[in-house]
Amino acid sequence: MFTLPPPPPYLLPAANRASFTATFSPRNSVTGLKPHRVSKHQRIQALALQDYFQQSKYLLTKSDGGPPRWFSPLECASCFDNSPLLLTLPGIDGNGHALLMHYQRLGQIFDIWCLHIPTTDRTPFTDLVKLVETTIRSESHRFPNRPIYIMGESMGACLALAVAARSTPDINLVLVLANPATSFGKSQLQALVPVLKAIPDQLCVSFPYLLSIMTGVPSRMMKATVEKGLPFQQTAIDLSEDVAAWLSYMSGLADVETILWKLKMVESACEYSSNSHIRNVSAQTLVLLSGKDQLFPNLVEGQRLCRILPKCQMRIFNDCGHVMFLDEDIDLVAVIKEAGYYHHAELLPPSPLAIRKCVDSLRWTDVAASPVLLSTLETGKIVRGLDGIPAEGPVLFVGHHNILGFEMIPMLRHFIIERNINVRTLAHPIALNMFKQVKVPELARYNFLRIMGAVPVTASNMYQLLSMKSHVLLYPGGVREGLRRKGEEYKLFWPKEPEFIRLAATFGAKIVPFGAVGEDDFTQLVFDYDDQMKIPFLKAYIDMLTNQSINLRTDAEAEFANQDMHVPGLLAKVPGRYYFLFGKPIETQGMKHELRKRDKAEEAYSQVKCEVEKCLAYLLKRRQEDPYRNIITRLMYQATHGGLDSHVPTFHID
Repeated sequence: MFTLPPPPPYLLPAANRASFTATFSPRNSVTGLKPHRVSKHQRIQALALQDYFQQSKYLLTKSDGGPPRWFSPLECASCFDNSPLLLTLPGIDGNGHALLMHYQRLGQIFDIWCLHIPTTDRTPFTDLVKLVETTIRSESHRFPNRPIYIMGESMGACLALAVAARSTPDINLVLVLANPATSFGKSQLQALVPVLKAIPDQLCVSFPYLLSIMTGVPSRMMKATVEKGLPFQQTAIDLSEDVAAWLSYMSGLADVETILWKLKMVESACEYSSNSHIRNVSAQTLVLLSGKDQLFPNLVEGQRLCRILPKCQMRIFNDCGHVMFLDEDIDLVAVIKEAGYYHHAELLPPSPLAIRKCVDSLRWTDVAASPVLLSTLETGKIVRGLDGIPAEGPVLFVGHHNILGFEMIPMLRHFIIERNINVRTLAHPIALNMFKQVKVPELARYNFLRIMGAVPVTASNMYQLLSMKSHVLLYPGGVREGLRRKGEEYKLFWPKEPEFIRLAATFGAKIVPFGAVGEDDFTQLVFDYDDQMKIPFLKAYIDMLTNQSINLRTDAEAEFANQDMHVPGLLAKVPGRYYFLFGKPIETQGMKHELRKRDKAEEAYSQVKCEVEKCLAYLLKRRQEDPYRNIITRLMYQATHGGLDSHVPTFHID
């Protein structure tokens, strides 16, 4: 299951240091631990809480004790060269398998090292800080340009903060802290320390079981077993196995001396991670908090950390208990990417779990927008639905950008629902919370783009996505269309250069022109760029926002070059309806050499642009015939035809 390297020399007894000094490597293995090997498919399907308890028990009982050490799970094999290093730091129990439920997914994009602290180890907190710090400096020296992520839970989060406070600016650190124990002094656990010292040992050993029950892990494990819907006899057997696995694991921690030492460690971690130390942390920090944490007052603590740390974001998971990493419904990769803290492998497709959650969370758009999606078959016939969209990539969707990209939410969502196609958006970096510095407010409303696999709009990213046979979404008008002025509804602002034609032809991609109409049925632009530039303080804000954004079209003509970033003033309307028309796919297969000629590329470019304008004109005309264009008439129809999930008709399609 894993390999354990020898401990660092300075944590070994003096007599043993010489034998390890010459052979120490984070990848060397230690004998005495028999790996549990299963196929990759089995690992993905079988990992559950029972697996966590069983494998953690194996780690606790089969390891040779001794000092803390790093190990790397064998199933974690990153698919990218020079993947960032992820150091995972355990919680109060010291168990190195804290991320067992997430190994497979995290291992795709990280080189994972897990810190394990044996139950018999009594290494002080300050020495743990030195251990992690030494590892970071060593790896930073070996790979100077590789980012190092530190992911810690509970006490491990305190350890991460303490290490980051001592780190030098030349080391690229990113912290991911789950339910940090920095609020231990305000928790109920601290008051229990003198009580535990006074009560008999027979009662004290029950303390770990009580803590485990308070985390909600045993109840969640049993609930998951019952919800499988198996026959009663099989459910009873599975429940007994769950309880046995939990009790077996907890028995390894039910030692009076170990309990008191662990609490002392948490207290030391909390003191070491005081305000004076935390203020020295300059690394990007993502704080993950549980809404149902019964051990620490984390919601208040998270707000405090965000006020102190200069580059900090916070995410709250309302349904999680204290041990967040044991919740299989959390996709840590999606969380990190959504926060904008991972840029090394943005082309990695999002997980099905992340897509499903994103699609479910945007269900309200069907009620508000009731999108009508039309596509064109090979015969030229327009049909309702997405039957005209090629199932196999590469496919390049090219269209007109509505103001602030409002059309993307219902469109991307219905591609998943109707065709199970995840369209990868080429987005402006500002929509992905990517700035030169971090002095601008977080654009949380666009985080769904990251979750759905959006990447910055660059030629290299487009090349890679098309080479992966992806369905790719491109807006040639970019920011100029997305931040239009008054009176410019549905007007194309495309550059003269055929930027995407040759690239599409390189991979024989089908180009699907499309139009989206509906922004004027939801909002009215009342305060545009020209209005804002007349007000001094708004002009200064626009200049700051523009300077913080990443330049893209530095060599384009003035009308289409880098636009000033601003937030248009919009007035909401009674919701109307969104309409989409996807034109007939344009083939580029076998035209790679032909489209290298400038005149042929410009001809194809003009054809695509003309088709987009035709799609817009068609929708603008035909929506006038839709009796259910207004949300009120739609709700009345749904009230008499099965509720909000009912299919609302539209204009007659020839």
